[in-house]
Amino acid sequence: MVMVEDVDRLDGGPVVLEALDSSVEALYHGHNFVSDLSSQVKSLRIRIQELERENEMLLSQISSCRCTKVKGEEHFPNSSANSGGTSDSTTDSELRITRSLHNCHGEVSITKGKVEEPSNSLRHELPKQPDQLVTLPNCAKRCVALKILYFGQRFYGFASEAQMEPTVESEVFKALERTKLLVGKREDVHYSRCGRTDKGVSATGQVIALCLRSRIMGREADLQEGIEKERSGEIDYVLVLNRALPKDIRVIGWSPVSLDFSARFSCLSREYRYLFWRGTMDVTIMQRAAKKFTGEHDFRNFCKMDAINVNNYRRHITEFQISPCNKRFADEDLWAITIKGSAFLWHQVRCMISVLFMIGQGLESPNIIDVLLDVNMTPRKPQYTMASELPLILRSCEFESINFICSSDARRQLHEHLNNEQRSYLLRAAIIEEAMAILQASVVEESSTENHKKKKGHISLNLRPTEPSYEERRAKWAAKGASKMSGS
Repeated sequence: MVMVEDVDRLDGGPVVLEALDSSVEALYHGHNFVSDLSSQVKSLRIRIQELERENEMLLSQISSCRCTKVKGEEHFPNSSANSGGTSDSTTDSELRITRSLHNCHGEVSITKGKVEEPSNSLRHELPKQPDQLVTLPNCAKRCVALKILYFGQRFYGFASEAQMEPTVESEVFKALERTKLLVGKREDVHYSRCGRTDKGVSATGQVIALCLRSRIMGREADLQEGIEKERSGEIDYVLVLNRALPKDIRVIGWSPVSLDFSARFSCLSREYRYLFWRGTMDVTIMQRAAKKFTGEHDFRNFCKMDAINVNNYRRHITEFQISPCNKRFADEDLWAITIKGSAFLWHQVRCMISVLFMIGQGLESPNIIDVLLDVNMTPRKPQYTMASELPLILRSCEFESINFICSSDARRQLHEHLNNEQRSYLLRAAIIEEAMAILQASVVEESSTENHKKKKGHISLNLRPTEPSYEERRAKWAAKGASKMSGS
């Protein structure tokens, strides 16, 4: 063995030294290479263990899958021609397995195996077969009623037939589509609504009914037999939908209903509430006049008449109350008008309240209600402006044996959301108060030299121009239809 101290004694000492350096470097790199390999092997072992755990978890989920139908067809080709009659030589590529799973997520078809390739001339004509097909109309479904709260300031009413966006109904259906709860098309889900609130009107108890996707397996008819059972295992419709709805719409409850349930025709009564600042109005005389509305009357002079679609204008009002709300602002009291009835005409609530405000301001006598309710004496509605839509609320809709459900998690999130909305509006009110304080402190009022416009005097409803009567509207509509027929 040659020592480093003896290198200088040997011939060609520098060459030997260079060889020694190369050997040392090779040994060093070889050691690093082995270390790297050991590290990679260790990492691979850890990854294999992770994959095995994931595989066990997936197998556990597959074994617990709630499937109603599983079909397996195994086709083994005749292997005698290929392997002398031994079936053990059949390869995996020659195995074709077709399964059809029909569960709550729809219909899934999976095909594996050897498929004959089409000829080049036909390849472009054959459609590509998907490996997985999902069809939501085949999933389990049930009919439910949804109780909805919304603030109507930015919406063009509830119903979406007016071709104006946004509407509350259109936003609800967008959320149903995003959450994949809608089963089939809208016309196929037995949809119905309780009320058609106008533009700007809010609601705390609007109700709709339709068929939605369900976790409960079985035919649709079977789901209706046990409406009250299996609620605990059902989809939390309130929680799921509220995550997809805008902040001014919330679902506050759901209830299973039968297939023949209609949110419109199954409703026993509807209750509206109208908020107003009392000001100088005489509430006592308004309360006395409001009693004239109770009972069954012909309200054609207290609505926007739809002579084409409506021929019966008699409605039954069961409750009409005016009460304080125990809230004050700038020395004014907030009051509420509560109206309850079986059904209401188009703009009926706002028309009745408008006439009540005229009575409270001393512009009309309470007897004007009797005059307008007598359609023989007053066949044509006087022209007058309806009350504002913003303070009007569809408060509740009453049904027989319908109890709306809201889980504890959904209720907690609803409370948090409404508290945040209230805090936001209180902050906006505080900002307005700051602006009013600054305006009052910094702006010096100057005397105006302009002549103040005189307020228009009130014209009694008995003396105002009138709208066409129901009979006149029908005759005009019939004449218009006849002229179209003759022209064609």
